[in-house]
Amino acid sequence: MTDMPDPHPDCALCPRLHAFIAQQRIAHTDWYNAPVRTFYPADGPASVRLLIVGLAPGLRGANRTGRPFTGDFAGDLLYGTLEKFSLSRGKFDARPDDGVELVGTAITNAVRCVPPENKPVGAEINTCRRYLSASLEAMTGLKAILTLGKIAHDSTIRTLGERVAAHPFRHNAQTEAGGYAVFSSYHCSRYNTNTGRLTEDMFVDVFRNAADYLNKC
Repeated sequence: MTDMPDPHPDCALCPRLHAFIAQQRIAHTDWYNAPVRTFYPADGPASVRLLIVGLAPGLRGANRTGRPFTGDFAGDLLYGTLEKFSLSRGKFDARPDDGVELVGTAITNAVRCVPPENKPVGAEINTCRRYLSASLEAMTGLKAILTLGKIAHDSTIRTLGERVAAHPFRHNAQTEAGGYAVFSSYHCSRYNTNTGRLTEDMFVDVFRNAADYLNKC
């Protein structure tokens, strides 16, 4: 295990992902093309009360820009929702230099490197869990975790030392695991919103529940 919250920029623990990023560095020399670090508020990990865990960087999203959920559709919905609940400040413009700041909130991914076709394999999810674990240890004021999608949910539950069967993924569900309140949502991907599996109102409801919980803490 590692005590470092983020992988080295040239992390090679997952050969397939390492090779895929190497290809992108050749094809797109001006992209970020590295494991994407957790996005923290200005006051650092200790100020985080809510952690949002996604699946993995998008090829033309975070892998291009270097900031979680920045540069693709999922980010538009996520950051717009964060602003609704005063969990961020500033105007989101899908650029890492747009000036957006998180408020008591951090954003990370279960897998820090972009996977081919947005599909990490089990070994990659398991390997990257060490960084989620280290991140949780750094967030000494953390109260709640909000997971986006089943893979992020299951990996988070396992990171907390709990059995997935005891905390199954369901949209807009809440469970207690590892000493935290864990909220779950369908992932805010374009596919889910285009197919109607996830509407903006459904997504906002999850964040409203998490915000209500934090207000009571």
